[in-house]
Amino acid sequence: MEKKVLKVEGMSCEHCVKAVTGAVSALPGLADVAVDLKGGTVAFSFDPAKAPIETVKAAIVDAGYEVVG
Repeated sequence: MEKKVLKVEGMSCEHCVKAVTGAVSALPGLADVAVDLKGGTVAFSFDPAKAPIETVKAAIVDAGYEVVG
């Protein structure tokens, strides 16, 4: 498992935190998902063979948020 932190823009409330957490947690091969509303980040552990980082980014974008970087 690899660890990654992504910068996410567009989160402004607890609903946003739940939406991003749900979108990322639903992917296979992800664990330890932690969304920081104030910092605008999502941290997680993932298995790149099951969920490449581009898949994770796409899930966040599909939930209505922007991944920076």
